[in-house]
Amino acid sequence: MFPRRPPATLAAWLAGARGGGLLAALANQCRFVTGLRVRRAQQIAQLYGRLYSESSRCVLLGRLWRRLRGPPGHVSALMAALAGVFVWDEERIQEEELQRSINEMKRLEEMSNVFQSSGVENHPPEPKTPAEGNEKSKDKEEPWEMVMDKKHFKLWRRPITGTHLYQYRVFGTYTDVTPRQFFNVQLDTEYRKKWDALVIKLEVIERDVISGSEVLHWVTHFPYPMYSRDYVYVRRYSVDQENNVMVLVSRAVEHPSVPESPEFVRVRSYESQMVIRPHKSFDENGFDYLLTYSDNPQTVFPRYCVSWMVSSGMPDFLEKLHMATLKAKNMEIKVKDYISAKPLEMSSEAKATAPSSERKSEGSRGPARIEYA
Repeated sequence: MFPRRPPATLAAWLAGARGGGLLAALANQCRFVTGLRVRRAQQIAQLYGRLYSESSRCVLLGRLWRRLRGPPGHVSALMAALAGVFVWDEERIQEEELQRSINEMKRLEEMSNVFQSSGVENHPPEPKTPAEGNEKSKDKEEPWEMVMDKKHFKLWRRPITGTHLYQYRVFGTYTDVTPRQFFNVQLDTEYRKKWDALVIKLEVIERDVISGSEVLHWVTHFPYPMYSRDYVYVRRYSVDQENNVMVLVSRAVEHPSVPESPEFVRVRSYESQMVIRPHKSFDENGFDYLLTYSDNPQTVFPRYCVSWMVSSGMPDFLEKLHMATLKAKNMEIKVKDYISAKPLEMSSEAKATAPSSERKSEGSRGPARIEYA
């Protein structure tokens, strides 16, 4: 047998390679592409350096690393994100998170009863744990500081360790609306677009059929002249009629179908827990509530300015929520009853990876006002 001759094109390629012309062209092309990517990476780094603080960049890099690493035995979350899939196994709100919020309410109620029996009206935010009592502990939480003390509304704050931010806690009481009405008004996204003038957009992006958790995209006006902010967060609620308590927990997440927009500033650090304890039943007027809240609004204002905005804006928002509940009660505005519906019924309209069919906000509201919510 005679050896097969190489095709003419292959022979020409080999000849060009020996001459160095083709290799040089390939090398030039690689240098060009690499240069473009390096410059692009530098531009992105400069942009994020201007928009976010050092702590925020660390959080972002940490999240990227966790997604890159992925949990043992599972497909990497980064690959899922690249494929446009939201990983519910990692992001859904667990039962432990709901129970933790309920336990905080119980501890506050216990301490309040002790103070009331001793003739002291001030409600402490929570009892100290052994870790807090140990002065040598490096990771102990800061003590709560009273910011506002009224008969039916008390507001505390405490510094978040390692940041310039505060965590806030509100303990309040309403006697003219039912727990069911107040809870439903918080959850009804369509109704909020009507009573909250700061909302630019609010829609459910995806639902989880296992836990009933929902991912929402919320865009809101901020005080002029600041840019509007947008939040992507997961929320889950639970109603325990046997123990006469209801809870709503929310926290920020990342979702592949809601990338950052140059029109808004993305708030990546956000947590909220609302626990409601009826005085009698879900359908009788009167209840206590505990709201714990923190977020990083990505502002360049000093700490005391941000603290003032939140401290003054939180009571305003809660009062707007209260007035919206009264309006729904007195005018019999139809509000979806989330308490009666089971989690699976609430999420039967969409599978775990299917987008919600809720109406999108038109986003045609006027300029921002000097308010905060």
